[in-house]
This record gives sequence, C-alpha cells and structure tokens, in this order.
Amino acid sequence: MTDTLTREPTPAPSHGGAPRALGVPRDPRVPYRAGSWSVIIVVLVLLHLLAFQATDFRPEKLVTGAQGMANFLAEAIPPDLSPDVVKAGLEGALTTLWVGLLGTTVSIPLALLLAVFGARTTTPNGFVYQVARGILSFFRAVPDIVFALIFVTAVGLGPFAGVLALIAHNTGVMGKLWSEAMEDIDPGPEQALRTAGASRWQVVANATIPSVLPQLTGLLLYRFDVNVRSSLVLGLVGAGGIGLLINKSIKTFQFDEMMTYLIIILVVIVLVDLASAWIRKRLQ
Repeated sequence: MTDTLTREPTPAPSHGGAPRALGVPRDPRVPYRAGSWSVIIVVLVLLHLLAFQATDFRPEKLVTGAQGMANFLAEAIPPDLSPDVVKAGLEGALTTLWVGLLGTTVSIPLALLLAVFGARTTTPNGFVYQVARGILSFFRAVPDIVFALIFVTAVGLGPFAGVLALIAHNTGVMGKLWSEAMEDIDPGPEQALRTAGASRWQVVANATIPSVLPQLTGLLLYRFDVNVRSSLVLGLVGAGGIGLLINKSIKTFQFDEMMTYLIIILVVIVLVDLASAWIRKRLQ
C-alpha cells in the first residue's frame, strides 16, 4: 500500500526513442512585413533620386567653388572689431532678442485659447474643435518669413513687423504643441471635478492647466529659443535687428563686419540656450 502511494508516475513512452522537440510556429505576417519594408525602401530611394535631380545636388561643385570660399574667408577674417561696428552689432542683437521675446510671450493668450479649443479632452464640440485646429494649421503652415513680408508691407520696415510675424506663426506652433500636451494628461482630476459639478472652464482652470503647466512652460522656453533664431532671419527681409545689419554688410561686401555680427549673435544665442536650460532645470 505504501509503495503504491509513493511510487512516482512513469513517464509516457515516446515514439521513436528520443523525445521530439516542439517547433516554433512561424509567424505568417513575416513575409508580408518583409515585402512592405522592401517597397518602402525602393520608394525612398526613388524619391531621393528625384530630389537630387530637382535640386541639382552636385557635391563636386564644392570642390570647384573652393577658391571662392577661400576668398570669402580671407575677406571675413579677421572680423572688424572697431567700436562703431561692435556697438551697432550689440544694439542689433538686443533688438533681435526683444523681437524673439515679444513674439513668444505676446502670443501666449491666443495660443492658449486655441489650444483649449483644439484639444479633444477640453472641447467636446466637434465643430469648435475643427475650427480651432484649422486656425492653428493656417498659422503654422505659413512660414514666419512670409508673415514678415506681409507685415512689412503693412506697417513698414522695422522690428515691429518681425514681432507681428513671430506672434502669428508662434501662435500656430505653440497652440498645437499645447493642445497635444492637454490631450495626454491623466483624466482623473478632470473627471473628479466634473463629478463634483464643476463647469468646463472650471475644470480647465483647476485641473487641465495645472496638470500640464510644467510641459507648457518647457515648450514655451523651447519656442523662445527658436524665435530668437527666427528673428535673425526675419531681419534679412527688413524686420530689423542684427539680421538687417548682416544683410547690409553682405550687399556692400563688408564681410569682416558680417563676421563680427555673426560672432555677436552666436554669443547671444548661446546665452539664451544656457538661460533656458537653467530655467528648465529649476522647473523639474
């Protein structure tokens, strides 16, 4: 009786002696995926060939134009560090900085409003959502330099046109980024306030915006970095700042002055990057 209870079960005999290894089932989607990747690679190669042809992409031209680049560098180095040039460059760099700052901060109210209307979590009305998204897409699709050309014809040459251009374009970009951040938050606090009887705007003010405030601030600082660089380009079309000085020095073949202005704006951009990184670190 004891032997019967303690006896271990005898393993079932295997056919053919040694146990047979179970094979891993083959995924039927593997050939389909391989074929899809092959098609994608072929399409990308063809698109690049067309792009090379359309843009006249010829790296050998860099070799043939090496003498022209050498002449340009010889005239640009050393930079012109005379007091008048340095003073004009510093004033232009400050103007560029102010254009980037105002273009970022003044666009906050409209960008925030469109972000709230353009987020599905805060706008249950589909028509309002589509209208807000359409406005954001328009502001984002038109480049800031095109806005600058439009506003230069409206208000004349100067930094004011650059500020207006950055406000318009930055509203579209920042509004889209903020709306996506609002759609990705934890819905728990919002649902709790709705259950308590809070209105839609109370939910937005007391749950949505506080939940995404660190992300909104980080995106705002990122856009400020971008706008400072963009204001430099806007100066080339008459929107003021150091870009206008760079354009003038190029047209008059004063390449040593141009190099001075480039060095000054490089220092300003590095300082802006360091300041933005310091603020982001404090917000974490």
